[in-house]
Parts: sequence; structure tokens; C-alpha cells
Amino acid sequence: MATLETTGPAEAAPSEEGVRRRDFINIAAVSFAGVGAAAVALPLINQMNPSADVLALASIEVDVSQIQPGQAIKTIFRKQPLFVRHLTPQEIKEADAVPLDSLRDPQTLEERTKAGKTQWLITMGVCTHLGCVPLGAAEGEVKGEFGGYFCPCHGSHYDTAARIRKGPAPTNLEVPEYNFTSDTVVQVG
Repeated sequence: MATLETTGPAEAAPSEEGVRRRDFINIAAVSFAGVGAAAVALPLINQMNPSADVLALASIEVDVSQIQPGQAIKTIFRKQPLFVRHLTPQEIKEADAVPLDSLRDPQTLEERTKAGKTQWLITMGVCTHLGCVPLGAAEGEVKGEFGGYFCPCHGSHYDTAARIRKGPAPTNLEVPEYNFTSDTVVQVG
């Protein structure tokens, strides 16, 4: 058996040293694609940020200096009603006298207010049953059997600490995050 031998110039082995032109083109193409992907992705991600009008509603300040003891006001926070109530010493005493085991959603008045400011009760004005707006935050409105708030839609009665006492609502009115920035100004949110 005869074998064929080729005689010709030997092929040069590729150089292992340094970056070849093909490697440079691959690196440049991948880099360019990465920059392009980032340029497309950033506006898409940025459009998911909250708009300026939503950020403006993220917190509000309420001046409580004109609210007299026994009076409640209704304002708007995040497109929902917010009740700010100035409790009288008698209302505080009555709220503290209610046994916790008689409440559907047991919370003390101290848990629902800030330390040293128990006369100020700040709650969302949305009934926890079906999202109605209870009465009792404006002058002359029906305050229910317990002197707090009353939701006429389904008959939920809340006491002066905005705790559910009677009716179908499962929980107390929600207390949002808030702090007193001064003796007369409350920042909610």
C-alpha cells in the first residue's frame, strides 16, 4: 500500500499571542450590543417609576391647630378620605375603659395614637367591610351607637378610637403612618 505524501508549504499555526483581529471584532460586537441593550432597557425601566403627581400625593401635612376637642375633620390622602379627630378627655377615658376582649379587632387607644399625643386619632376614612366612607367626621353627621363613626351602607359602628364595635366590618379603621412635625402639624405618609 502506498501512502500519499503532500509536499508543499506547511500551513502556519495560528498565533496564540495577543488578540487576533477576529477576537477584537467579537469583543467589539458584544460590547456594542450590551450598550445598545442598556440604552433600550433604561427608558423602559424608568417609565415604571411613579409620576410626579403620584409622588406629590405620597405624603401630606395637616394643620391641626384649628380642630377643637371633640371635633373631627375629613381630608384627602392618596385619593382616599383621612379622618383627623381631636379626642376629648372624656372620649379618651371611655376608649380606655373598653375591655379588649370585647373588641373584634383588639387594640388599645395607645396603640392607635402616638405617645404623648393620645388626643389625636388619625385614621383612613374607609370602612373595612366594603370600602364605603363612614359618617362622623363632619359636624352634624351621625356618629353611630358608640360616638365614633357609622357606615350607613351595611351598619358598621365604630367607637371614638375608630375600633369596630358592631356590624359586618372585620377590622378597625386603618391608622396610616404619620408623625408630628410640630405641635400643630402632622405629616401623613
